[in-house]
Order: sequence, then structure tokens, then C-alpha cells
Amino acid sequence: MKTIILGPPGTGKTTTLLNLVDEFMKAGVDPKRIGYFSFTKKAAHEASTRAAENFSLDQEHDLVNFRTLHSLAFRVLRTSKERVMKPEDYREFGLKVGIPIKMAYYSDNDGVFNCDNEYLRLINRSRVTERDLMDVYDDNLHGLDIERDTLFLLDQEFTRFKKEKGMVDYDDMLADFTTQDISPSFDVLFIDEAQDLSPLQWRMVRGMWAKSDKTYIAGDDDQAIFKWAGADVDHFIALREEVDNVKVLDQSYRIPGGPIHELSQKIIAQVENRYDKEYKPRDEIGKLHRYADISQVDMSQGQWLVLASANYFLDGAKELCWLKGWYYSHKNKRSVSKNLLAAIQNWEELRKGVSLNVLQIKNIYSYLSDNVTRGYRTAKTLDVDLKYNLETCIADHGLQTDKPWHDSFAGLNTSMEMYIRNMLAQKENIFREPRIILSTIHGAKGGEADNVLLLPDITKSALDHSDRDADELHRLFYVAVTRAKKALYILEPKNYERSYLL
Repeated sequence: MKTIILGPPGTGKTTTLLNLVDEFMKAGVDPKRIGYFSFTKKAAHEASTRAAENFSLDQEHDLVNFRTLHSLAFRVLRTSKERVMKPEDYREFGLKVGIPIKMAYYSDNDGVFNCDNEYLRLINRSRVTERDLMDVYDDNLHGLDIERDTLFLLDQEFTRFKKEKGMVDYDDMLADFTTQDISPSFDVLFIDEAQDLSPLQWRMVRGMWAKSDKTYIAGDDDQAIFKWAGADVDHFIALREEVDNVKVLDQSYRIPGGPIHELSQKIIAQVENRYDKEYKPRDEIGKLHRYADISQVDMSQGQWLVLASANYFLDGAKELCWLKGWYYSHKNKRSVSKNLLAAIQNWEELRKGVSLNVLQIKNIYSYLSDNVTRGYRTAKTLDVDLKYNLETCIADHGLQTDKPWHDSFAGLNTSMEMYIRNMLAQKENIFREPRIILSTIHGAKGGEADNVLLLPDITKSALDHSDRDADELHRLFYVAVTRAKKALYILEPKNYERSYLL
């Protein structure tokens, strides 16, 4: 039996799959006979963690088949980590053939290939989509400075380089998995986020599908935004002709009723080839606001998600947060390091008479200037079993100051000092995750926030591509709009000719 589970935004698609896992385990299915594979490492880990907790299982031993497809290929092929291409290996290849490669790696989370060299990106796209390199070259040129002969030569040289070094990349592992016909069989097979699978990954799935008694394939074609990375949403849509059941989860626990839901439906209705499905929003009515400039948006309270199609469109939001003293993260990096904020907080506590443990003191000392610690920066004289107050540190451990942090800490420029001061004045909770997350729309897929600020500008390459595939842009901004739980804020575009009109 084969079933598709369609999960519109916030309808609990993954929870539904995990509940099914629970049901099969309660019915006595051996955990090792359950395969649960997801596009992202995070989702696979969530599934294995829940199963382990609910049934007192060992994640490493009992739930060996809860993982990503790349991880499955790695395990079944018995590949060693030393044989897998690393960023430094790509840089070595670049030096050998005379092309600049500063950044090249497969994401540990979702297996997507990230690279700053267009030649390698096209080679990767050809492999994951299982298309001729010539066709990929013709489809993706878009005025890029790429020579056809160079592309084909580099493809040959890259294959030769890996063979000489005895190395493989993620795509090699998937290809070897499928060609060797080593798909495991399962009593129950789960595939999550199926709309993001590439043709090469679909071949893996079909190999397991053919050997499994029951298969559940979950996803949402309306949220398929990784076509640029080789995802084949059309394959997912076409499955409706092959499966026994198509189940639609029809209640969103995220999307509020009213203008946000209405706007999302208006956007996605423009996509021609899709599963026809409806879902009900929450009873709560959401709010939709439009602003001419980001400076008009008050993000001083609550949880926020600031979204744009590319990272450089977020520069204005970053500057505003810096000016206002709002705590934010960008590219999974906090605006101020966690250790520095802890050191500041602990230093001020120390000045007030609070005793601190060794780790706290050592962290403080690492930020103090040399002239106030008299060579005690490593705090080697401290006993791990004791706590220390300011007087003790001054008397016995080299400390020569009791001034506020901004007069004692070294290496803080004026801008950073003023930003931290503003954060403290705004009473930002610096010991929690930042309230404001700046992210690309692709990076925020699966995320949500009470408040979402959306920047509708798009890149020239995205605009060029949309001439042939407008659906990709519709899906991208549908995903963006449906991250909002309470309020959606839309900025006027900087350039109306290069923006998505909402």
C-alpha cells in the first residue's frame, strides 16, 4: 500500500508521520524494519529522538534507518569519512585546474551542494537531475561567464581528480547506491519532505519503495522551493497516478484567518501544475501591514522572522537592529557572541558581589585586557571546586580593575560597545536565542514566527529564471507568507521591476 500525505503549511505533516511511527511500533513492528528518511538531518533526528523516548530505544542501535538519504547511502556503502570530499579537497582541485574555488561543500543538514564556482554548480546540477551536461549548460547560462568547452573539460578532470585520490562526493554515493541495487527492504517506509527530492534521490526512494510493504510519502508541492538545487517537484505531483491513497491534512495550526491566509491562497493559485487542495486556517484573524521603509517597522517586542530572497537584501534590517539595539541572528550566527554577552553579564554580577564558578571567571578573563589581569588570562590559579568574588580575584588572581565592562574589556570597538549598551537598555534577554532572525526564504523553510517581515525584492538571476518558470517564484513567496502566525509586514520593493509584487 502506498499513500501520499499532503501537508500544507502548519498542518502537522511531520507530527502525522511520527504518530504513524508510534502506531506501527505499538503494533509490534520491529524498529529496525521501519525506514524513516527525510530531506533534512534535523527532521530525521527529530523522528528518531521521539521514537527513542516513547519506546525506550537506543537511537544508534535500534533506529539505524531514521536518517537522510545521503546518510543511508553512506552507511550501506560503508564509506569512510576520510574518503568523502571536503572543502579543502575542492580548493585543491581548483588550484590544480586553475579555477578559483573558495567555498564548496555539501550541507550537513540537507545535502544541498553549496559552491561559489559556477562550473562545479552546473556539474552538480547535471548529476542530481540526471540530465545531460549540455542540456543543463543551455538551460542555466543566463549570461554567466562560462565557456562550454571549459565546462566539459572540468567535468572530466573532476572525475579524474576524485579517482586519483580515492575520494567520492555525496552524488557519487547516491549514484553507487542506485546502480548497485542495494536498497534495504522495510515493513514500513516513510519519506518526509518528498517535494524536495532530486531525480537521483527519487531513484533511491523507488528502489526502497519496491521492497517495502507499506509506504508513506509526505510533502507539499506548494512548498517546493529547491528546484534550483535539482529538486523534482513534478515527480512528486505525478505520484498521484501511482499510489493507493492521497490524504490532505486540512487544518493549519499556524496560519491565521483573514488577510494572511487570503494572500497566501492568491499567490499559490497562480501555480498551474499542483495538487488541488484546501486547508482551513486558525480562527484567529491575522494582521497584514505594508510599509514604505524598514525604518517604520517596530520590532522592539516579540519574535520576528525577517525574510528576503537573498542575503544581501537583509543589510537594511541588520543596520536597523544594530541601531535600535535589537538582538538578532543571521546565517545562524548571533549578532554578539554568546560567550561575550555572558562575560559582560557575569562581570557586572561580580562587581555587585556575586561569587562565580571557574568557567565563568575564565570566560571573563578571556575578554579582559592584559594590563588588568597581570598575565592571568588563562586563570590557571583557580580551583575548579571553588567560587570566587571580586575581592578574591583582585587579591590572589591578578585582577587590577573593578570598572564597568565597557572600560575593562579589550577589543570592543565603539560600534559594538554602543550596540551592546543599547541591547541592555532595551532589556533584551541576552541569555535566550535572539528574538529576531534574519534569513533567506529558503533558509526559513519549516520555520515560523508570530511576526514576519517580508522584503519582496528578487535577484536578477531569479528574475531571468522566472521568465521560464514563474511557478518557482510563486512557491517561494507562498512559503514566505505562510511563516507568519499572527502578523505579516510587507515592505515596498526597492525596485518594482525586480521584485515580486504582493
